[in-house]
Amino acid sequence: SDAEEESGANGSQVEEFHPWNPHKAMKDIEVGDFYFRQKNYKAALSRYQEALLYKPNDAVANFRSAQCFEKLDSLQDAVEHYQAYLKVMPHGPLSRDAEKALSKLQGISAAPKSK
Repeated sequence: SDAEEESGANGSQVEEFHPWNPHKAMKDIEVGDFYFRQKNYKAALSRYQEALLYKPNDAVANFRSAQCFEKLDSLQDAVEHYQAYLKVMPHGPLSRDAEKALSKLQGISAAPKSK
């Protein structure tokens, strides 16, 4: 029943449904870009992630999310979003930047951590 799904009766987390809306996603990206320019990476990331709710697999939202995750030192998340960008647009305008960032990040994660 709907009530059970909303309450998470099966123990899983309930996800809110968002209809596909590329216009809303584009607007979220624009606002995210504003926050990114202000160096408010958490707010920017929030908007890019919201854009991905309305338009899953949006290349730009994935790339910009990756940049935010990188700035926030969430390197594994950054890698995942750069890879998602390249999956959607392997030869896109930001593909070289994504590949370069991935090489750098994967080199960091492979390096032994010093204490």
